[in-house]
Amino acid sequence: MNYKAITIWMLAFLMMLTSNLYAQLLPYKNKALSPEQRAKDLLSRMTLDEKIMQLQCIWSQKADVFTNGVFDETKASKLLGLGLGEIARSNENKTPNLPGFHVTLPPKQAAIQYNKIQRFFVEKTRLGIPVMVHEEGLHGQQVQDATNFPIPMALASSWNEALFSEVYSNVAEEIRARGGQHVLAPVVDVVRDPRWGRTEECMGEDPFLNARLGVAQVKAYQGNSIYLDKKHVAATLKHFGVHGQSEGGNNVAPSFVDERQAREVYFKPFQAAVKEAQPMNIMVTYNELWGIPAHANKKLLTDILRKEWGFKGLINSDYYAVSDLVNLNKITPSVDEAGFLAFKAGIDIELPDREGFKNLKTYLVNGKITQRELDEAVSKVLINKFRVGLFDDPYVDPDYAEKIVGNAQKRAVAYKAASESMVLLKNENNFLPLNKEAIKTIALIGPNADRCILGGYSSTPKNCISPLQAIKEKYGDKIKILYSEGVRLTDVNSPFPEKIRLVPRQDNDKRIAEAIEVAKQADVIVLFVGANEATSREGYYTGAPGDLSTLEMLNGQIDLINQIAALQKPTCAVVNSGTTLNLQPLIDKVPAIMQAWFLGQEGGYAMIDALFGDINPSGKLTISFPRSAGHVPAYYSYKPSSRRGYNLGLDVTPLFPFGYGLSYTQFEYSNVRLSSPSMDKQGKVTVNIDVKNIGKRNGAEVVQMYIRDDFSSVPRPVKELKGFKKIWLKAGESQTVSFSIDKELLSFYDKDMKWVIESGDFTIMVGGSSDKTMDVKLKVK
Repeated sequence: MNYKAITIWMLAFLMMLTSNLYAQLLPYKNKALSPEQRAKDLLSRMTLDEKIMQLQCIWSQKADVFTNGVFDETKASKLLGLGLGEIARSNENKTPNLPGFHVTLPPKQAAIQYNKIQRFFVEKTRLGIPVMVHEEGLHGQQVQDATNFPIPMALASSWNEALFSEVYSNVAEEIRARGGQHVLAPVVDVVRDPRWGRTEECMGEDPFLNARLGVAQVKAYQGNSIYLDKKHVAATLKHFGVHGQSEGGNNVAPSFVDERQAREVYFKPFQAAVKEAQPMNIMVTYNELWGIPAHANKKLLTDILRKEWGFKGLINSDYYAVSDLVNLNKITPSVDEAGFLAFKAGIDIELPDREGFKNLKTYLVNGKITQRELDEAVSKVLINKFRVGLFDDPYVDPDYAEKIVGNAQKRAVAYKAASESMVLLKNENNFLPLNKEAIKTIALIGPNADRCILGGYSSTPKNCISPLQAIKEKYGDKIKILYSEGVRLTDVNSPFPEKIRLVPRQDNDKRIAEAIEVAKQADVIVLFVGANEATSREGYYTGAPGDLSTLEMLNGQIDLINQIAALQKPTCAVVNSGTTLNLQPLIDKVPAIMQAWFLGQEGGYAMIDALFGDINPSGKLTISFPRSAGHVPAYYSYKPSSRRGYNLGLDVTPLFPFGYGLSYTQFEYSNVRLSSPSMDKQGKVTVNIDVKNIGKRNGAEVVQMYIRDDFSSVPRPVKELKGFKKIWLKAGESQTVSFSIDKELLSFYDKDMKWVIESGDFTIMVGGSSDKTMDVKLKVK
């Protein structure tokens, strides 16, 4: 017997056992402690180089640690042996593919790959600090097979906070199942220039509405516990600063907004979410504000966000925004100095690759960064990792991912969301819904009739159905269904390629002629027009523009509409777009118009069901529709000195105002009253209004409350949304809707930029649209 070998084996075993027991006794391994306590202990054990690696991320640099598409531990040991803060989109197969779309793995394979990557960090680095994985989740995870929900502009049209909670709880569950713990959402930016290609990512033009829907999203993503369970993820408010009001509607252009407007409008959703929902992360806008790029803006990130609002979470850079301080903003020729400037301004972690933060150690050594500043940033990264449970249960179940991603339950939620996101803009003489029993032949005409348009930040869901596919599936055995494309819009149907071009206009003449011949055979015609995911999109760098100078329907669509209307057949229209369009050509030609946005994977079913009355549209606009690009801005909450009118009789009002939306039934408002005609500055009053469904169909209505300070020390908007409730009423049913009014709803920034409530008269307006309300007066003593 080899006693020496046995002795060596026993000693090794005892050393391993002792090491494991010791590890279990370490405070940072103890999940009974708070995330802050655990982070403090772990931080004390880290070297300077290990700390700096926690402030870094890799995305395209993932290629450096993969071999033939497989994670390579040998390469990772050389590059990431000291650990890493985050990996961007581990679902992507090795590297982003911008010319087409982001190639991602199916759910089970994605989960397996994530586990392999995470095992390296947990088992092969000195302290076993797990890596955080962030994913895109604007309206569903941007990966293969994930459930795709309506774009945020569409979802917001539901005005339904409970629906937001349901949708984004499901998004969080899918992201977590595949190995993501940090989502780069929600977008709570207020958008007031619809030429901007990222309009579809936003929820509208109003700070109050965005705040309520934003708070609902953060809570849905994160849940309500300090330690998140395996169905929740760390949320990221974005893009802090003024993102939705850039010069000329151009992405990342400067935002020429003063501090009053920034605080009263653009900051409000962020401030509400920080206060009420405690997001774990905030991402900063690319734009410069008050003459300084947001990523180097200490007043914005430290003075306001940290000190004034008390935000304690992690501040993320946007993708490559740190190096943009060199390449775009030109405030330094050095990427290292750009990293230093961003860090000193308040950025905690650089996304998505190691560039400006790579050499922060130099600035610590020369005394420009203090040890305390570094430790505070690293601590925030660690706290997030503790909160999402990475130190306690870092792995995922690949079979569970395969089971739940894109399943039937999530499809049902996607359909429900699509059903509440459509806005009925016109319905002359109750043209809609169509009578499915009376129609023998129907023609679907237009560039979007046979397309399932998902919008930006989308991948390839398991299911995706066009209106043409949906109507054939549901009514193909009862109604003769005809189809013609009519017009083709762009050379590609994707938001990702660098260059996107309109199809040559002359190529569409033949398509229009063919469409007219098809339409002649139909009893009823439905036009599917508007835009696609390529016409207006994120301009992600100078060589890949995405914004528009026009809001017109492009590339022959107006000719198609005119020629179809000339047939004088019963015709209606469904408009798909991510932003507002000039719909005057449609308004003049057809009796019924449905704004359907981009409704996600179940949108085909929802649009057909709305046309035939199985869905009663209940959406309301969250952004005003200007008559043309020359009518921008068109938002409803303008100052009294604005909107005085145009010369030559040109109309200054929007085509469709904020809050507008019709139904297949009618709602009657009456008896608006206050619980008291006056209140003191610390008091409260209640406004009540009776709403009755006076039509013959069950339906939902969004009751909206607006407030105007009649006379104030500084000019105030003519009206501001301060409350809304969505109610469901059966035919003939009534309901009293109540709103509470308190000091917060009546306050504003005075001439000294103090948040105050002033004595005087206020007009309280309640109704079904910003332009259709009943008023009552309130006196504040």
